[in-house]
Amino acid sequence: MPTIAIVGAGTGLGASIASVFGGNGFQVALLARSQEKVDALAAELGTKGIEAAGFAADVMDRRSLVAAFARVKERFGAVDVLEYSPAVSTPGTVLDMVSPLQVTPDNLQPQLDFYLHGAVTAAAQVLPEMLEAGAGTLLFTTGAGSVSPIPMMGNVNAAAAALRNWTLNLHQELAEKGVYAAHVAIGVWMGSGNAYDEPATIAQTYWDLYTARDQAERQYLPLSN
Repeated sequence: MPTIAIVGAGTGLGASIASVFGGNGFQVALLARSQEKVDALAAELGTKGIEAAGFAADVMDRRSLVAAFARVKERFGAVDVLEYSPAVSTPGTVLDMVSPLQVTPDNLQPQLDFYLHGAVTAAAQVLPEMLEAGAGTLLFTTGAGSVSPIPMMGNVNAAAAALRNWTLNLHQELAEKGVYAAHVAIGVWMGSGNAYDEPATIAQTYWDLYTARDQAERQYLPLSN
């Protein structure tokens, strides 16, 4: 069975992506900071007949991320799809957003660690095997501010744009190697009550990218756009 590793797995988008891929025959590795939460999510997926397991890892701690992927491979073998979409869930941390005029190296560095460095570290754990096999998929998620900056998110947008840029470059570099990389920019508030904005609906975008493999980027924007 193929395996998807979801970095930043939570009860929203991560759980929905897990359900979509798991429902299509994938084993699911769930990576997030809380072992308790990913274990609970794995158990919930199990009730749907999906084989899943949780692995504690912090994208801000590269060693923990590397160690988690080692455990993923021990359990499931090589990773066929990597999906990276960590979300900031606790305000009042080093990841707080600031306006462009307030951006400093000190408040930008944590954002770069969270978005770009975490993604690069995660990809490095699976890409060598994908290249050797000549197959694999890498999907990276940011907010729409990585494409169309939002002033109140000056430091966040800069870091997310760096991840987007790297992903688009990666897409070109991997095009002739059998490995597919794509970026998803989400510009809707998930769970607003509109079916279009629900995680289960958005998750289908990831399956569509995986199966079609024909776009470097998908921007999931409000219907009015």
